[in-house]
Amino acid sequence: MPPPDWLRPLVDAVAGTDASDFLPMRDVAPASVRRSAVLVLFGVGVDGPDVLLIERSAHLRSHAGQPAFPGGGVDADDDGPVAAALREAQEETGLDPDGVDIVAVLPDLWVPPSSNVVTPVLGWWQAPSDVHAADPREVAAVARVPIAELADPVNRLQVLHPGGWVGPAFEVAGMLVWGFTAAVLDRLLALGGWERPWDHERVQELPADQLRLAMRHRSTSSSRQES
Repeated sequence: MPPPDWLRPLVDAVAGTDASDFLPMRDVAPASVRRSAVLVLFGVGVDGPDVLLIERSAHLRSHAGQPAFPGGGVDADDDGPVAAALREAQEETGLDPDGVDIVAVLPDLWVPPSSNVVTPVLGWWQAPSDVHAADPREVAAVARVPIAELADPVNRLQVLHPGGWVGPAFEVAGMLVWGFTAAVLDRLLALGGWERPWDHERVQELPADQLRLAMRHRSTSSSRQES
């Protein structure tokens, strides 16, 4: 089933992109690196077109407490990133992968803070199923976030990390979406023609609770790299 008319401009636009269109290319991924995949799932809910996000459990070693796309590591028995993204999304949210049509695969994105190359997989949720925090050990909450809320200038800002990094963020569904997920959403809104003018000068420091979780993750990642 082809994607709906409102999603088609995004599908067409991402066909000509490369990694630098989504993330700043400051470093080159090492030859041997972990690979992950995330499902960027677009559907239509009670409030119109939306995208599926999760909030990761605060007890995880990696990305604890952060809003994210469903996804995770590509296992040896996965048939590539598409299969991995669908499997992880099913495990995390309980969605039925048979109701998802894959419409595009974005370029591989190197994410140095997590030492991962991440492949975002774009899906059209042509037959939505109920979703929930299917694995509480990994997922604290699941939300279908309307695109209109993501594009609303009131919900947009930039966050400042103590290390000097500044990046886009969204205050939606009771969550502060930042980091990799927000960077990808920021570009997809623009590519899909959904972006509205917003105040790029609205910059806030990363909240203390998010900072603690981020620093814990960075410490864990560094320990794994040194071992």
